[in-house]
Amino acid sequence: MSMNQEQIMALDNSLVWHPYSSIGSGLPIFPVESAQGVRIRLVDGRELLDGMSSWWCAIHGYNHPQMNRAIEEQLGRMSHIMFGGLTHQPAVELAAKLVELTPVPLQTVFFADSGSVSVEVAMKMALQYWHAKKHPEKQKFLTIRNGYHGDTFGAMSVCDPINGMHSIFSGVLPQQLFVDAPACGFNTACSDGDIAPFAQRLAENHKQVAAVILEPIVQGAGGMRFYSAEYLKRVRELCDKHDVLLILDEIATGFGRTGKMFACEHADISPDIMCVGKALTGGYMTLAATLTTREISETISSGDPGLFMHGPTFMANPLACSAGLASLHLLTDSPWHTRVSKIEINLHQGLVPCRELKTVADVRVLGAIGVVEMAEPVDMKTVQPAFIEAGVWVRPFGRLIYLMPPYIMNDKDLHTLTAAVRDVISNIR
Repeated sequence: MSMNQEQIMALDNSLVWHPYSSIGSGLPIFPVESAQGVRIRLVDGRELLDGMSSWWCAIHGYNHPQMNRAIEEQLGRMSHIMFGGLTHQPAVELAAKLVELTPVPLQTVFFADSGSVSVEVAMKMALQYWHAKKHPEKQKFLTIRNGYHGDTFGAMSVCDPINGMHSIFSGVLPQQLFVDAPACGFNTACSDGDIAPFAQRLAENHKQVAAVILEPIVQGAGGMRFYSAEYLKRVRELCDKHDVLLILDEIATGFGRTGKMFACEHADISPDIMCVGKALTGGYMTLAATLTTREISETISSGDPGLFMHGPTFMANPLACSAGLASLHLLTDSPWHTRVSKIEINLHQGLVPCRELKTVADVRVLGAIGVVEMAEPVDMKTVQPAFIEAGVWVRPFGRLIYLMPPYIMNDKDLHTLTAAVRDVISNIR
């Protein structure tokens, strides 16, 4: 039996927790009936141009026939099968495709349920690697402030401990090592002074550090900050110098979002461990993966206890792997680089005028990412409905109003989207 909008909202307000919300919070919620291409249709009939790619993952838009066909064909064979002691073609094909696309040293793949879990897996890999190498004292992780790596406990421990979303858990989280985020922006040089705090912290603590973990080039939910590729390159050099692993969290940046297939390519470096997710399945299914080198995987496999200690129930779900494989073929068979470049041009042209507003602190664009940083936090109770009235779906947080549109969005729709952002922001006092 279908429900009308009032029935949906009554049950939602009474029963359902949304991300980072409280029951009955009073924040506006909008029931969705369907989605097609780059548009979301609400139950009340209004259509919204999607500026968020459903939190950065629906890079091909919605209800894509090739994606639908892959899911339907796999559903006819099996929707799920345990991955312990069994395997299947979608998983091994997807693993091969990921190894093909990612930097050359990454040769083995561990499938996970979500981005947060892939970060947990990466951290466990680093710890098990050093345990197998007879260096159990290497148990800490070093990172930069303003980072975000997920909501599970290990991932939370490497998120910003002060400005992040998890400060109330600080007493129970593992205590990691932090340095200030680099001040050198994207396309700027990284001076000795810029890298000095990181270099000093690593030099002083490398004997207890298992790995450095970073979001390469773009810090996502921790502030949508873009930093110098040269800084990342120098981090790689320092990790090599001090015999510390480098984990790169490409969950938000991977699969073309910054204009490169992976953001680490801006610095021409490769990590020892890489996390991918979000756009991996084009927004169809929850799936992530952690890739590492042959040397790390073989060291873990030959050390005590002789196996990697992780195994999700829904690991390598066949439906999700089929969606992932279809999504990656769609991406690599498309002129994705040209599309992302055109999005970057449109975002720049459409958002840079916001710099003239007194309420705006900064505007920055990289690839298919556009950010307007406000001087003060936005009031979601008024700003979110204003975007709905403008016919677009944009979900701000804190002081950030940002866009990450699907790669298939055309120039006309991008103009409409950025114009709506300008109009809504101009009415913020």
